[in-house]
Amino acid sequence: MATATTLSPADAEKLNNLKSAVAGLNQISENEKSGFINLVGRYLSGEAQHIDWSKIQTPTDEVVVPYDKLAPLSEDPAETKKLLDKLVVLKLNGGLGTTMGCTGPKSVIEVRNGLTFLDLIVKQIEALNAKFGCSVPLLLMNSFNTHDDTLKIVEKYANSNIDIHTFNQSQYPRLVTEDFAPLPCKGNSGKDGWYPPGHGDVFPSLMNSGKLDALLAKGKEYVFVANSDNLGAIVDLKILNHLILNKNEYCMEVTPKTLADVKGGTLISYEGKVQLLEIAQVPDEHVNEFKSIEKFKIFNTNNLWVSLSAIKRLVEADALKMEIIPNPKEVDGVKVLQLETAAGAAIKFFDRAIGANVPRSRFLPVKATSDLLLVQSDLYTLTDEGYVIRNPARSNPSNPSIELGPEFKKVANFLGRFKSIPSIIDLDSLKVTGDVWFGSSVTLKGKVTVAAKSGVKLEIPDGAVIANKDINGPEDI
Repeated sequence: MATATTLSPADAEKLNNLKSAVAGLNQISENEKSGFINLVGRYLSGEAQHIDWSKIQTPTDEVVVPYDKLAPLSEDPAETKKLLDKLVVLKLNGGLGTTMGCTGPKSVIEVRNGLTFLDLIVKQIEALNAKFGCSVPLLLMNSFNTHDDTLKIVEKYANSNIDIHTFNQSQYPRLVTEDFAPLPCKGNSGKDGWYPPGHGDVFPSLMNSGKLDALLAKGKEYVFVANSDNLGAIVDLKILNHLILNKNEYCMEVTPKTLADVKGGTLISYEGKVQLLEIAQVPDEHVNEFKSIEKFKIFNTNNLWVSLSAIKRLVEADALKMEIIPNPKEVDGVKVLQLETAAGAAIKFFDRAIGANVPRSRFLPVKATSDLLLVQSDLYTLTDEGYVIRNPARSNPSNPSIELGPEFKKVANFLGRFKSIPSIIDLDSLKVTGDVWFGSSVTLKGKVTVAAKSGVKLEIPDGAVIANKDINGPEDI
């Protein structure tokens, strides 16, 4: 517990009032109540760590291991099975598809060939289990926003050779900024009164759900945690093998930054420990330096490998005190605060924690329809085992940059505006604004901008090949 001694009398009173109010919230468990009060107590005591910029060091190859320096892997299938028998795959499934105009969990958006994120994940693990005769289970951490829908969705995998477990992350009340009261006590009894406190909550939730002990009892040793929308987050035996050999309790996959990733968290060595440095922790005068690719060359993919027994030890000791991320919001005109934590920030609490500097192919997130365009195009192919593989025909190692206007923001509109997804193997950048519609079998190359004039519908004809052009009307095609 955060000790009350570190609180000013006013803050101590705030916390006490909050405790009394939260005690009456019957929608949540005792674990959730104490977890929440604990988090608010830490927040009020202002224990946020201030980074001393001069102490930041670039991690060595021992701490952030280059992928090709990971321990070599045995070719023996029996050894592979042994490794896989120690593994659990956990996907963070708390997010909704609202930003892409979809209802329900984001993981049920169709990615390619009519298959959803979840379909691909299940296919991949099924293939592993079938090939090596092992039983890698799949865990889905839902939020109260995605739980009911996910239970219905996983029924369709009932006949697969894979154990699927779902559990819920914590549900915390939003705090009214003005008087520090829980929003649900203010008569807002619907879903808007609550929030899931970020994926740092995966560790206590895994423990509180009873799943952690059940997995340990089955001889499982490591969990591979990743966002359900990262198509590159596939099981990698090389990483798992390295961790087991070197007794590393935690591994964060990082990958070299490009200009598109300047805001991503990075790993640093700080006072002898490896830790995550997020842009929110960076003093204003150093933000540009943080964003530079020269000093901070890598960023966190949020693919994490963690020892299950270490999670149990640290959660029981209440030792996972990750940096608190205050997230101010507004609900029906009321200013509220939600306090969150991130799973990557836990790295500094685990023994022999490392980063693994992995190929960019392990980071393929779908955050917007512009990402869907990439993965549905000829730039990628889908294998029978559910893997999304980049087309070797593209010589440029980085993907084209794609900017689509608001007309394309929702998945349904995006799909409606492309009769078929264009060929983009040789595309460097695409920017589309206005009321633009693409015909079938269009090819885009080099730098292309398509800008429809206000109030004018611009149609790109079937079979058009557009290379290094600015298109403002039919006459430019």
